[in-house]
Amino acid sequence: MNKSMMTGVIAGAVAVTAIGGVAGYRALAQPEFAEVLAVEPVTETRKTPREVCSDVVVNEQAPVKDPNRIAGTAVGAIAGGLLGSQVGGGSGRTVATVAGAAAGGYAGNQIQKGMQDKDTVSRTETRCKTVYDSHTETIGYDVRYRLGKEEGQVRMEQRPGARIPVKDGKLQLDAAAS
Repeated sequence: MNKSMMTGVIAGAVAVTAIGGVAGYRALAQPEFAEVLAVEPVTETRKTPREVCSDVVVNEQAPVKDPNRIAGTAVGAIAGGLLGSQVGGGSGRTVATVAGAAAGGYAGNQIQKGMQDKDTVSRTETRCKTVYDSHTETIGYDVRYRLGKEEGQVRMEQRPGARIPVKDGKLQLDAAAS
């Protein structure tokens, strides 16, 4: 072989070896993992509605069977008339009987009204209302990390371990939780 060809082959071999060494060094010099510095859970409060029902006793006025209070008026008039007839004599007795019947009728009417107003019935009624239960749910994690000399932050779905895998200078977030 001639001398210039030999020099060219040696120079080419040196160049290929140098380029390969630099590329290999760069591949080896890139970190394989990022160091996790801090992990903060990201939470969200959720409210869930639910219905709560309870039985309640309800008191209400009983239906009136005698709205005109005829029975009270009649009984009062008879009693008042009987009492009025015991007073006086002659035409005074007649006036006292009529006055007693009128007063007794009014009194009987009012007594029946008072009794009807106090007459109540009870029934059980189911009443429902919507209440909200709240709970806190973790929706992700804010992760602070160091990759080489650089620090950064990323949000992840899963809590990472102490390190996050790196491939071609990029975080491998899916592999970080395992």
